[in-house]
Amino acid sequence: MEEAGIGLEAVEHVAVNSNPQSGLLKKIGFALYARPDLGLLLDRIRNQEKRRSIERELARVVPGARFKGVVHRIEYHLAHLASSFLVSPFENAVTVSIDGFGDFSSAAWGTGQGNEITVDGRVHFPHSLGIFYQALTQYLGFPHYGDEYKVMGLAPYGEPRQLDDMRQIVRLDNDGSFSLDTTYFKHHKQKISYEWSGGAPVVGRLYSDALIELLGPARQESEPLERRHFDIACSVQAMYEEALFHLLETVHADYRQDSLTLAGGCALNSVANGKVRRRTSFKRLYAQPAAGDAGGAIGAALVVWNKVDGNRCRSVDVNGSALPGDHTVNRVVMDHAYWGPQFGDEAVSALLASQGDTLNAHACIVEKIADETELCRRTAEAIADGQVVGWFQGRMEWGPRALGNRSIICDPRRADMKDILNPKIKRRETFRPFAPAVLREHMASWFVEDDDVPFMTQVLQIRREKRPLIPAVTHVDGSGRLQTVHRRSNARFWGLIDAFRQLTDVPMVLNTSFNENEPVVCRPEEALACFLRTEMDMLVLGTTIVLRTSSEPQQMDWRYSGKRAANRKSLV
Repeated sequence: MEEAGIGLEAVEHVAVNSNPQSGLLKKIGFALYARPDLGLLLDRIRNQEKRRSIERELARVVPGARFKGVVHRIEYHLAHLASSFLVSPFENAVTVSIDGFGDFSSAAWGTGQGNEITVDGRVHFPHSLGIFYQALTQYLGFPHYGDEYKVMGLAPYGEPRQLDDMRQIVRLDNDGSFSLDTTYFKHHKQKISYEWSGGAPVVGRLYSDALIELLGPARQESEPLERRHFDIACSVQAMYEEALFHLLETVHADYRQDSLTLAGGCALNSVANGKVRRRTSFKRLYAQPAAGDAGGAIGAALVVWNKVDGNRCRSVDVNGSALPGDHTVNRVVMDHAYWGPQFGDEAVSALLASQGDTLNAHACIVEKIADETELCRRTAEAIADGQVVGWFQGRMEWGPRALGNRSIICDPRRADMKDILNPKIKRRETFRPFAPAVLREHMASWFVEDDDVPFMTQVLQIRREKRPLIPAVTHVDGSGRLQTVHRRSNARFWGLIDAFRQLTDVPMVLNTSFNENEPVVCRPEEALACFLRTEMDMLVLGTTIVLRTSSEPQQMDWRYSGKRAANRKSLV
């Protein structure tokens, strides 16, 4: 509302990605048949009551304002499907949502045509691939909500030796769906607690003692990782992929559409996403940047918008430019994720002026560079010299990935970059890979597949001959969770990477989120605080550079040879 310059009284429609009436008969039937713990039933009732009180919540958040609009409750998985298909570049596609749970379903699929979505199939509670992956993530000693990406990073270090055990836990059905052997879980019988611990959400234990009997002792968070943990992680990922591709192949045979949109929390499994074209009959894939529950907001809004206002829209990209080619669909295609807050040069200047004594105490110098080409060149030179750069630009990204506006940028050629980043800044597990951000026009020369991946939602194989050139972003299995960068969607980040390419012949940089084991920075003061308390070398806040002068840059452990040594292109 602040961005639009309006108050709550001007809002005509509020969309919520939950409808308590959805699947009501299924819920009643489950309660009568399964007879779950009373605490579970009461918890579900309380959750639904919260969702029914949107008007009261609006009054609390915006006191004194009067909401005169209409609240629309959109079924959870329809909102997920809409969040991807209705912003995709496809006029017709198969659309699939896979998640933990919402409105008593864990998955849904159907087709999108024009601005309409049909939901033709579902998987209902208590069966869920999201619960399967989360429970096994807990078993492996990663207790926090969202830790599943750690299992994805761990999986390539193992072998799928426990895949047969996983097939006892997850069963594939003939209609493409899946079911769980609930013997190994607790979520269907008793209330699972959700609470905050140290700034992170923690979920109560989802797996039962039967899982321990099947796989052996569960790992505690403080215990070291062993070979069997690598193998279990690999087997979990393999089982998830087996179930996903079984579903996708079945729906492809049913609908005969080559385009696919994915949504739901499981659509953030970038490892599986990167294999869709290789392991299924689909040829095109779109997954939006906030595929999890956050995406339900835009999905619910788009469902309502198409009902009440869709006839006013036209085929444009997010910048308002007409889309190329023939488009008959009224739709905005989401080709970037830069929807968050932005802060201009005045805000940056005011911050740095107020922190003058602190900057002096840290032996920092401040320099403003108004020319964008020069700004990118100076930053690229620092990166090529082995420095770690905090890059804070424009609007913050929407979703869990830093995509070049709230990023830490490094040289992908340095084999020791992980050893530099982890102890000094990121403080995270050593098995987790760092991501390459690559110029879109150079992707095919460096990756086996050529596709748009603007949101880091796919892991693809790096060409074998290129892997030794970029060891900092090449995972143990030869893959990279890449981001393709277009000039039209982020000109300054594209310019930085292109400046680095001119210096090194490498059209990519290492891109990781701007944070120190905390939420990604949003505001300039958060970026400056993170810079000062870590060992970052340079901070670029818009058009202003902050440099440390009290310590030398990281010592280079490579040698340059030949005539091109001056511009760093021949790396030995």
